[in-house]
Amino acid sequence: MKLDGFGLFVNDMGRMIRFYRDVLGFEIKEDENTLNVYLIKDGTLFMLYERKNFEKMTSRKYEYINGFNGHFEIALYVDTFEEVDIEYKKAISKGATSVLEPTDEPWGQRTCYIADPEGNLIEIGSFNKPFER
Repeated sequence: MKLDGFGLFVNDMGRMIRFYRDVLGFEIKEDENTLNVYLIKDGTLFMLYERKNFEKMTSRKYEYINGFNGHFEIALYVDTFEEVDIEYKKAISKGATSVLEPTDEPWGQRTCYIADPEGNLIEIGSFNKPFER
């Protein structure tokens, strides 16, 4: 079995599309009124699912945490420490919520955290070298 991608269950699809497209630069072509978004970001499948639609599809009702949540993070990598600061400032200026300002970690990474409009955590980090898989 191989990891194919990951998805976020969202309340307000239009708002989340605008955030990931306009603030973080994801290439989302779907209309803001869509029920599901499927896109590839740097080789990884990324999905947005409307919660109501997913519940209807699975015939179940789910509970969701409101506000900031610590269930997972989306990690975005940049090549340099300087880019961490630049991308953090850019995201904040476009409406992202600051969770942790850029900081140097003892393990050699410069990192920061922001949150999307529904409280999902997003890390922007670097080990000051190009990304390697």
